[in-house]
Amino acid sequence: MRDLDHVEEIDRVLRGQDTGRDRLVSDSWQRCVETYGMDPSRPDPAHIVTETELRQHREQSERLIATARSGLQELFRQVAGQNYVLLLADATGVCVDFFGDTRFEDQLRDAGLYLGSNWTEDLAGTCGVGSCIVTGEAITIHQSDHFGLAHTPLSCTAAPIHDTKGELVAVLDISLLRSPSPKSSQNLAMGLVTDSVRRVEMANLMAMTRRDWVLRVSTSPEFLEVDPEAALALDGSGRILGMTSGARRVLDPEGGGSLIGARIDDFMDLTVDDLPDLMRGRPSEERVLRMKDGRGLFGHAISPQKPLRSRVNRPRDAALEGALGSLAGADPVLEDVLGKAARLAPTPIPLLISGETGTGKEKMARAIHVSGSMGRVFHTLRCATAGDLAALTQAEPGTLFLRGVEDLDAQMQASLLALLDTASHLRVVASCRTAPGLLAETMRPDLYHRLAGAVLSLPPLRHRTDMDWLIDRLLRRRCNDDLRLSLTARAELKSRAWAGNIRELESALDVAIALCEGRVIDLPDLPLAQERQAATDYSRHEDLETLMVACGWNMAQAARRLGVNRSTVLRRLRKARLTPPE
Repeated sequence: MRDLDHVEEIDRVLRGQDTGRDRLVSDSWQRCVETYGMDPSRPDPAHIVTETELRQHREQSERLIATARSGLQELFRQVAGQNYVLLLADATGVCVDFFGDTRFEDQLRDAGLYLGSNWTEDLAGTCGVGSCIVTGEAITIHQSDHFGLAHTPLSCTAAPIHDTKGELVAVLDISLLRSPSPKSSQNLAMGLVTDSVRRVEMANLMAMTRRDWVLRVSTSPEFLEVDPEAALALDGSGRILGMTSGARRVLDPEGGGSLIGARIDDFMDLTVDDLPDLMRGRPSEERVLRMKDGRGLFGHAISPQKPLRSRVNRPRDAALEGALGSLAGADPVLEDVLGKAARLAPTPIPLLISGETGTGKEKMARAIHVSGSMGRVFHTLRCATAGDLAALTQAEPGTLFLRGVEDLDAQMQASLLALLDTASHLRVVASCRTAPGLLAETMRPDLYHRLAGAVLSLPPLRHRTDMDWLIDRLLRRRCNDDLRLSLTARAELKSRAWAGNIRELESALDVAIALCEGRVIDLPDLPLAQERQAATDYSRHEDLETLMVACGWNMAQAARRLGVNRSTVLRRLRKARLTPPE
């Protein structure tokens, strides 16, 4: 970090407290100018890397960006009303991810609070990101603490992010273009940024050590499972494979040396054989850890995940090959629905396909038609604009797809019922956006039972576990194999609410492909998220457990899909007594 005594001396000159020319060439001034090659009195523009350089920096950091993004989105929601800006810089000081109010985009760019800004001390002098990189500590650089005149209105609070081996990989910075004068006004920002860093490191550890034991620790049993303070990964012999910064401070408060490869029983009265006793099923307050120095903590152990069986070679229902088999990837709910559809396709049983707007009801109806009525005609009737149905009595044999039967008024219901009494040459497949139970209450019973011989319900996109498969399939249909999604862009797509479901996802990919200038679709290429929740029975009676499974029990991602705060998801989980699988 720069010599703040000299910076403050220069600052007094700039503020007019000492305006003599001789003062401007004082030893302190000369030291800053000559040593660092910068002139603090000159409001230099922000240092922004080229677009090509930015893409290189983002590609090198894309795994971290993808891991951190959900947590940073949640943090930005908390502080957006206070005009804060969030920057995620890589270990070289280049901003690779950014959250800010687009209304002030020009001001933020001019101040360097934007994508591609380079905040190393060699270029920017004393600043939040640069000083954090140099010191390795969380720090607030407030107003006149900054070296350059252009940065003195800013208040920047930054904290380092380390990988599981303890190496600095990024810096999270939360900044204000203008802030209250007292430096203490940023104490809350310091708390927010350090909490977010802790959670990012936790998420990264969990993602990198799925096949190992993870021990999460907390000084309070109440937060042990929901928001622990630290975590470390252990192999089968109890040796430390990785840890968060918090765990390093817990095990080695004095910072004496490397802990990777050390045995956990060197620090705690604990062996790997004791870990099963620290898993769920036992009250948190009873899961006590005793440190060798006498300290007491609470521990929560997570067992290694078993390698998942490859679904690529898993035998599928033979009937799912072809049209129906192309509608889903490895999603157990959809596979069950499609399996039923395959067995019903060759029969004359009328089918009702329910699901939110854009979930693929018509595609499924056509797949059922192809699977069971090859060579016959597929007739489509939009119930919202349906006219005279008499012509259908002379239609060629095949499938009659009734789109949106909830839109049928009383007169049309009567006309449709009369048609079905005579049109034995048509196999009926209907779709509805409302829940089948609600449709049964609003439609005349004799018609409902003629339409709903069997009901097939399609899950909304936010509940699907095959999002990667679906995104890749839609992308391949739209472009050649040379174009791919960055991990950050993919994580963003997977975390959205998708009120318009597959139709909205298709539209987002079309926009991204049109805007992408290289071979990698990145975050700036994606259209803004339409964060609204579909006003349907599905959203009012959300299947929370299904949603959590689809999100891999990532509460931040689930909150984004639902359009609510993370705390709301946590509260609903507690009320429903739902916990993630061990």
